[in-house]
Amino acid sequence: MKTKITFIFLFFTALGFSQEPITELLNRHNSESVPYISVQELAMPKTKAILLDAREAEEYNVSHLKNAIHVGYNDFDLQETSKQLNDKQQMIVVYCSLGIRSENIAEQLEKAGYANVFNLFGGIFEWKNNGFKVYNNKDEPTENVHAFSKTWSQWLLKGNKIYD
Repeated sequence: MKTKITFIFLFFTALGFSQEPITELLNRHNSESVPYISVQELAMPKTKAILLDAREAEEYNVSHLKNAIHVGYNDFDLQETSKQLNDKQQMIVVYCSLGIRSENIAEQLEKAGYANVFNLFGGIFEWKNNGFKVYNNKDEPTENVHAFSKTWSQWLLKGNKIYD
């Protein structure tokens, strides 16, 4: 009987510490006002998109997607970003750590008339979790990924978590 009670206690304790699926996290924080693109779709050779990194500079410097343009979040400047985007019909994919901050930046781009804007589902964490390469500030492949915070880092399953 004592073993059974211990098992039940451990089972419910484990449930309390289990990780919420990324889909549920994004459903809780996002409105899906901007369509998602999966990391698999983005990684396809035929997908030609301008990548915008909506994380802070220290995050971008640790790792980013190849050829991504850093636009930031706290200091995002739509006018400055627009100078780097020549065609309002071109495909633009905005990403951050998980896809929460990037939705906000993508919404601003859509309001400014950009017609083909997507939010990367799961952000750079999902990109790395699926085995795709990330690059440091010297454009060299790296295993390091800025994990944003201890709380959010639980969704980064591969690579080295960097917090500073």
